Amino acid sequence: MNFKLEHSDPLSRARAGTLHTSHGTIETPVFMPVGTAGTVKAVHQRELKEDIRAQIILGNTYHLYLRPGLDTLHKAGGLHQFNGWDAPILTDSGGYQVFSLSGTRKIKEEGVTFRSHIDGSRHLFTPENTMDTQRIIGADIIMALDECTPYPCSYRYAETSLQLTHRWLERCINHFKATEPLYGYDQMLFPIVQGSTYKDLRKASAETIASFGQEGNAIGGLSVGEPAEEMYEMTEIVCEILPADKPRYLMGVGTPANILECISLGIDMFDCVMPTRNARNGMLFTRNGIINIRNEKWKNDFSPIDEESDLWADKHYSKAYLRHLVTSKEILGAQIASLHNLHFYLWLTGESRKRIIDGTFARWKDQMVKAVSARI
Repeated sequence: MNFKLEHSDPLSRARAGTLHTSHGTIETPVFMPVGTAGTVKAVHQRELKEDIRAQIILGNTYHLYLRPGLDTLHKAGGLHQFNGWDAPILTDSGGYQVFSLSGTRKIKEEGVTFRSHIDGSRHLFTPENTMDTQRIIGADIIMALDECTPYPCSYRYAETSLQLTHRWLERCINHFKATEPLYGYDQMLFPIVQGSTYKDLRKASAETIASFGQEGNAIGGLSVGEPAEEMYEMTEIVCEILPADKPRYLMGVGTPANILECISLGIDMFDCVMPTRNARNGMLFTRNGIINIRNEKWKNDFSPIDEESDLWADKHYSKAYLRHLVTSKEILGAQIASLHNLHFYLWLTGESRKRIIDGTFARWKDQMVKAVSARI
């Protein structure tokens, strides 16, 4: 992988770069739609590429490991072949999902044992076998196994967890180096910074992660319930330490305002289930604010869903029609709303890139944070 830093905003730490992978080039800042089980919910691959213009999507190791399973994925030739997506894919290690199963998992030095949420069967994730699993899935960018600490947690817990994450990282890297890709193209391994909301732990973790010299770095354990200002503070601390010539990926973030603020702190890559999950509940994100399409005020509003958008669905369907679909629980409502939100998120990061390049990002960001946070 090759990352080229192309522009820096003069009034913030925002950056525009180009990330080259075996399945294509990614222009940053970038939002990555989440395709948990091999699909971005309610969206076709053609729509992702042509309408939403996604550059990279995510898959989730935990869910893909359980269904369809590694045997099927291996026989298919990896996730790209299985789901028909020929652009870059990133997989997380499954750690977040496993650690969220707090009642059915046990953490120890070897790894973490857990029970499947599907059938209760018992499984073990180790640093080594999560590397093997992600080799089989075949993502372009894969994640190290880490422990995502809950919020809040004690300093002692966060410190002990952080040390375990670093030991696991060394095992991940050693095993990754000792194995080869399965499908004839390169894969890259990103470590993950942890440390909860403790400044000294975040600094120590960022320094440790940077010392491994991987091709990119991720920041985890944020957007898990802490106040937004704490998330921004931790992100700023970490970005000051992580190398500027490597992409920085903030995992699981977030609202449009979160994304804009974190771009201004030096983040390059984002993912979040919010645009599709909230879409299925009738929440639309726009450059003028947030719409709850279920509200009565939209019942007889026959204007386009988003007059400023160039998405076909936004221009072709009315707010009244989308409200009807959503309140009637028609599947098409979830599809249209998901298309809209993902298109908006990709527009937001794409417009951020343009503003960084032309030197107007900082002032535009301040205006947009207020606009996208308003309720319409």
